[in-house]
Amino acid sequence: MSGECGNLNTPIMLRRLSLLLTFVWFVPMSARAADPDKRISQYAHAAWRTQEGLFKGSPTTIVQTQDGYLWLGTTTELVRFDGVRFVPFSPEHGERLPDVSIGYLLAARDGTLWIATAGGLSHWKNHTLTNYPAGLNPIIGPILEDRQGTIWFSRGPRPEAGALCQVVGSSTRCLGLADGVPPFIVQSLIEDTQGNIWIGGSRTLLRWTRTSQSEYRPRGLKTNSANGVIGLASMSDGTVWVGINRRGPGLGLERIVNGRWTPFKTPELDGSTLLVTSLYVDREEALWIATADHGIYRVHHDAVDHFDRTNGLSGDYVTAFYEDREGNLWVVTSQGVDRFSETAVVSFSDAERLCSPEVDSVLAARDGSLWIGSDGALSHLQNGKVSCLRTGKGLPGVQTTSLLEDQAGRLWVGLDDTLWVYAHSTFRRIVKPDGSQIGFVTGIAEDAAHNVWIAARQGPGGLSRSLMRIEGLTVREEVRDAQMPRRVAADPAGGIWLGLASGGTLAHYQDGKLATYRFPHAETALLHQLLPSADGSILAATSKGLLGWHQGDLLTLNATNGLPCDGLNAMVFDDVGNLWLFMSCALGKLTPSELQKWRSHPDVKVSLQTFDGLDGVSTGLASFVGAARSTDGRLWFAAFDRLQMLDPARVRRNAVPPPVHIEQVIADRTTYPSTGSLRLPPLTRDLEIDYVALSFVAPQKVRFRYRLEGRDDTWQEPGTRRQAFYSDLRPATYRFRVIASNNDGLWNEEGATLDIVVAPAWYQTRAFLVLSVVTGVMAAWGLYRLRMRQLASTLNARFDERLAERTRVARDIHDTLLQTVQGTKMVADVALDRPDDAPGMRRALEQVSNWLGQASKEGRETVTALRGSTTEQSDLAEAFRRAIEDCGRQGSIQASLSITGDARKPLHPVVRDEIYRIGYEAIRNACMHSRGSRLDVAVSYARDLTVRIVDDGVGIEPAIADGGKDGHFGLQGMRERAARIGAKLTVVSSPGSGTDIVVVVPGRAIFRRQTTTLFDRLRAQFTN
Repeated sequence: MSGECGNLNTPIMLRRLSLLLTFVWFVPMSARAADPDKRISQYAHAAWRTQEGLFKGSPTTIVQTQDGYLWLGTTTELVRFDGVRFVPFSPEHGERLPDVSIGYLLAARDGTLWIATAGGLSHWKNHTLTNYPAGLNPIIGPILEDRQGTIWFSRGPRPEAGALCQVVGSSTRCLGLADGVPPFIVQSLIEDTQGNIWIGGSRTLLRWTRTSQSEYRPRGLKTNSANGVIGLASMSDGTVWVGINRRGPGLGLERIVNGRWTPFKTPELDGSTLLVTSLYVDREEALWIATADHGIYRVHHDAVDHFDRTNGLSGDYVTAFYEDREGNLWVVTSQGVDRFSETAVVSFSDAERLCSPEVDSVLAARDGSLWIGSDGALSHLQNGKVSCLRTGKGLPGVQTTSLLEDQAGRLWVGLDDTLWVYAHSTFRRIVKPDGSQIGFVTGIAEDAAHNVWIAARQGPGGLSRSLMRIEGLTVREEVRDAQMPRRVAADPAGGIWLGLASGGTLAHYQDGKLATYRFPHAETALLHQLLPSADGSILAATSKGLLGWHQGDLLTLNATNGLPCDGLNAMVFDDVGNLWLFMSCALGKLTPSELQKWRSHPDVKVSLQTFDGLDGVSTGLASFVGAARSTDGRLWFAAFDRLQMLDPARVRRNAVPPPVHIEQVIADRTTYPSTGSLRLPPLTRDLEIDYVALSFVAPQKVRFRYRLEGRDDTWQEPGTRRQAFYSDLRPATYRFRVIASNNDGLWNEEGATLDIVVAPAWYQTRAFLVLSVVTGVMAAWGLYRLRMRQLASTLNARFDERLAERTRVARDIHDTLLQTVQGTKMVADVALDRPDDAPGMRRALEQVSNWLGQASKEGRETVTALRGSTTEQSDLAEAFRRAIEDCGRQGSIQASLSITGDARKPLHPVVRDEIYRIGYEAIRNACMHSRGSRLDVAVSYARDLTVRIVDDGVGIEPAIADGGKDGHFGLQGMRERAARIGAKLTVVSSPGSGTDIVVVVPGRAIFRRQTTTLFDRLRAQFTN
């Protein structure tokens, strides 16, 4: 069958179209329900109102999907709620809903969110939005998932083509008359426990299966009525509740029991007077009723409770209910969304029909009832019902002070400045023997001997205090003292304990003897309650913490060693020995082991389980004894403006670990989705990760832990903060993990994870790193090789220099000294061969003597040449002058020296020495070998340094001048020295024309500057 339904254009259908966009119904989910024994006002209540600007439009429906999110539909948008923020629905890929007006929502078991709009049906799953063809009937009514998982829905405004439709794959199929479904607009849709589908419409109610159909027409509903069955709810016993949006006989709220219409009417509520908009049955089989004008009602075992705008509901026009997986009940009104949650601590006030808005004292009676003292009334709470004794109406006074039930079951009541005993519905006054009044009673106790002890104030301003013992309704003893007790308590071991007016002092009174115990650090404390134990110890609740006396030790427990605050208003033991402390900031439980630990080590820090305002605690100070334990084990605390109750045996722990989700990542002000693996661009600096934990009981108490694996070594503890921040993450792959605990400290250890890859910049890549390492190694190797070459060059230069010197010395020795010595040896050998030739021997010896003299002279000249360095001098002219003088002493050659230009000092010492040695070699050669008569030496200082040595001797053969003579190294050494210092050496000579030797040294090499030159570095290397 086609997905399109028929066409019926009537005024009735148009009116129903308007209602479809206004009213809402949803299918309940399995979850823990709120305790039906509590009144609605006793639940924790929170409201989010449209005027707060949290969402747009008027709310219509709310559901929770499998991932834990709540989805709220309004007349203008679909929003997602995490307990803290309402986030408008915005598909990631740009899809759009057929219409912004949301009428119904369904959270299917497979995690799909089905969305009924005024423009068609859609569903959202796995971050994908799918829209179904609308056809001629675009308006979608209620949606239902049956036990087989089939999705059913209704279309409008043309129901004649089929009022009930189902989703078949990617299309839809509508049922008509042939399927047993008449053409009417569907306004409610449920499945009962037997698998029947109930269809409520504008004209009738239909129970439908594929094989059978039954029609239940509401009595009094006209066929052409614009209203009809707007709400349906099924009970486990088969009862079907029917809500009709029209007042009148047979309308409003009714039920079908065993196939018959049955009206609902109790002394508290007449169902026919209700204008019902929606119905819901929770897990505890309590029926919740939404109305169009009076808020909500709850019916449980015919007990009716009501809650509306005057009680704090966001609006009186209610459209839907929903119960989430933690047991919170959500109420959708036209003005907002309300949440009702069960709390560990329950409050009773005048809203729960206590007799007075003030609670000053509380007493648990042995019959299980409770007496509550207040101003102007005495309340009696028994079996959930309150009876009142009011001033002038059975109560002989105004201000109820202290209360006591004695061993005979009589109630002792302090009223104003009198004391009364209440028994058999009659009050009897207790007076002193002189007929005067007891006074303002601040404490009452009965000891082990059944004496009743009274702490009272008398006189103007109540400054006079007294302690009285009453036996048999007669005052037998009275002790007057300004420091007499403010509170009294019976010691099970005998006597009584007293809390004196000075709050830091406890006392024990027995047989006329008074023993006092003073707490110096608590002198200004205000004592509120005494709590004795069977072992003879005593505890005192004061404004300075918990004081105690135990086996002779004075003990103090306050904020310094475990309490959340110092102010302690009241206390009581439960049935298993836990000590409950009603403090000015919280309610705490001290276990027996922790209590014993404190008694043994008073300075130890104890551990308490605490309950605060989010658990229902409303702290307040009662004027008198403010704690009691009833016979059923429940604990009661007077909080001045209300009475609070906690049942230790029924404290419900939230056993649902909160689903954890990473919602988005913001890196350098750019938002990224948190699905899959996230890759961030290079050089990402500021990173923010937003996460949530979906616990709705008390979102303020949700705690988080997170860890960025690859960065954090341990779990980070942000408390309730829902963001993690990082800066300057290095390029790497990280895994972000976040876990959370609910309001009762139950952790979801699995949490949520997100892989984050911070991409490297080009210079942070592995390839660049490898290239950098290789380049660095190669550069280091190259520098090493260069250094080795420099060292080798330096060593070679030193070696060459030394070799040159040795070569020159060898030349000098060879050319002079060795030749002379060799000739001398030859003469001596000849003479020795002729020993008989005396004259020849003499001539030989003379010759040897001359030659030895010559050898000595040549040796001195060689040494002079080696030692005649100008290293310590800068005057080349002076050095050359000495060389010329030595030359003149060796022969008849005439030598002269000329200087041209201004002598420039200092000269580079290395270059200067080389020039000197070149010049000395040339002068010496001229003196010894030229056989000339004149020698001219000229030194010219200009841009460059020029040295010229000219003789008029026999000259040098061209071949020798160019290549040198075999076995002689003079010219070769001169050329080597010139080349080493970058000088130019010119030798011009020919046989018979003398020799002209010119050396030109560049000025940049010889003339020293203030800056370091190449030769400075060379010299430093040579020196090293």
